[in-house]
Amino acid sequence: MFDSLFTGLLLGFSLIIAIGPQNIFVLRQGLLKKNVFLVASFCSISDILLIFIGIGGISLIFENIINSYSDFLFGISALWLLGYGMLRLFSSLKNESKLKIDTEENGSALSILFTLFIITFANPHVYLDTVILIGSVSQQFSGNEKYMFGMGSSIASIIFFFSLAYGAKLIVPVMENSSSWRILDFFIGVIMSIIAFNLILEISYFH
Repeated sequence: MFDSLFTGLLLGFSLIIAIGPQNIFVLRQGLLKKNVFLVASFCSISDILLIFIGIGGISLIFENIINSYSDFLFGISALWLLGYGMLRLFSSLKNESKLKIDTEENGSALSILFTLFIITFANPHVYLDTVILIGSVSQQFSGNEKYMFGMGSSIASIIFFFSLAYGAKLIVPVMENSSSWRILDFFIGVIMSIIAFNLILEISYFH
């Protein structure tokens, strides 16, 4: 059971750490020390909601399809994870990742939430990562293990967003160093590749 929790935790961290508009926005609010708890909470709750829609929704709506084409779904998920992992490994060698944050003052709590809502839910990658990918990977587990996997991914989101928001002033100077991003990209690539190979082994196991 704890294997599924740990797998969810690793996958959650691997998907969420990559540089994107949502993470940059959270960092920016952390630097401004403005509505930090609100921003971190919104991002965490949004992630948890989408994770469990993926885990519960996919298994409920597409149960027969998943049972019939589990190898195909695992294969697609494995290829995506492996491809993304290779991109991160390549990025760690090329040193392409950079962190730039605009720290100009912004508006009210309502305007911040509206901006965050658009950044979060208008981004197609959020559905690919949380609903489809995490939902598909969760199908290698059954019963309570599936929800332990979702809990692991959810814990990763909570830890990440609150650490990012409240630790912004500590994180930014470190992550402006290109070597730090190279190391981070390398570990993301390794973790995603390991999870991908585990999915491939699941396909072999079913046969």
